[in-house]
Amino acid sequence: MKVAVHWFRCDLRLSDNTALHAAVTASDAVVPVFIFDPKILTAPDVSPGQVAFMIECLRSLEKNIATAGGRLIFRHGPVLEEMRTVLREAGAKVLYYNRDYEPYARARDIAVEKLARSLGVEVHSYKDNVIHEPHEVLKADGSPYGVFTPYSRVWRSMAKPAVAPAVKFSHPTGLKWPPSLPLPSARELGFSVDVTLPPAGERAARDRLGEFASVDLLQYAKNRDFPARDATSRLSPHLRLGTLSPRTVFKAAEKAGLHHPDALASTDSLVSELIWRDFYRQILWHFPHVAGACFRPQYDALAWENDERLFAAWCAGRTGYPLVDAGMRQLNTTGWMHNRVRMVVAMFLTKDLLISWQWGERYFMQKLLDADLASNNGGWQWSAGTGTDAQPWFRIFNPSSQAQKFDPEGLYIHRYVPEADTLAYPAPIVDHSRQRLKTLALFRNRT
Repeated sequence: MKVAVHWFRCDLRLSDNTALHAAVTASDAVVPVFIFDPKILTAPDVSPGQVAFMIECLRSLEKNIATAGGRLIFRHGPVLEEMRTVLREAGAKVLYYNRDYEPYARARDIAVEKLARSLGVEVHSYKDNVIHEPHEVLKADGSPYGVFTPYSRVWRSMAKPAVAPAVKFSHPTGLKWPPSLPLPSARELGFSVDVTLPPAGERAARDRLGEFASVDLLQYAKNRDFPARDATSRLSPHLRLGTLSPRTVFKAAEKAGLHHPDALASTDSLVSELIWRDFYRQILWHFPHVAGACFRPQYDALAWENDERLFAAWCAGRTGYPLVDAGMRQLNTTGWMHNRVRMVVAMFLTKDLLISWQWGERYFMQKLLDADLASNNGGWQWSAGTGTDAQPWFRIFNPSSQAQKFDPEGLYIHRYVPEADTLAYPAPIVDHSRQRLKTLALFRNRT
């Protein structure tokens, strides 16, 4: 009997799961496993909200696997030790998993593959978390892209992978199920969570995609930058944990464009977001130094002022700039922030407060339900002017002008900063015009 182990990570679904589909197709039995990794759970930038959301997604996955005829095995401990035990207990001949692109995950997966092969276990890994992998979209000379626009052009020209069907599990006689720990709560893992979680799991993700594709997607290009309209997809937490695949989102956009030709600009905008997601993963893969340093090394020596008092005001949403404060309060109370506002608050921290993008990047990772190293790092470096854009350092948003343009009636601002028009609201902690000149001088000295 050919028994396979499928190692779940950020692919918490049964439909369009590339490695899981391959495992079920090629094996007599599949033992699905999820390992709570202490190195991830104890990292300084871990998001308690994301951990809690992940647990709810796992709860849903456990039920879905049981309905499909399987059993999800939970383990908690050093990954190599737990994987060794599970492979032996299951009598596994093959290990399947979907590839990850973050530096820690790459090193961990190499170690797991080496371990499995030392035990006589075959290993098969698959592309799943992206539409095109880092080595698939390259320049003519084989080197990686460092600028989005030419990368996007090539990405769009390539054939897209198919969507795999949902799987069923079999129970052959003699299958040995490894023992499983009960699914822990976030509190049992040491996390205190003070945000309300959105609906979790594969069904919730697909329902959200269906709602978005039938209504807001059709006006996405027109409405996506206005935070009060709440017209974005809200799919990022699901894409991060893999309750929804990027291929499924792409197919939904493609289908909407075919049925609604007048909405092509909107469906194209959504596809662009998927391209940005792949782009930042290939940046992290080919330029892993960005995880801790600037994409452009000449900016590593920027003389950030890093005033802790100003940083605390930014974190609390008490800067005296209403759109910035609304964004930070939305983040602190919901674990999510509108994409346009993410750019505004990031640029304000770096180019108005002259605080290192790394401080903001870490704070976002600790708060976001969709916390994702590649996309978060890429977005912060783009906003700070240290990243992949062609000439970004002199782009400086005026937070007041941004509010007038994208929240003209103040609906978003007053949702999160109800005191914005009262004497209780603080005065601006810095003068934007003065700080802009300081930022331009700061970057000119390193250019």
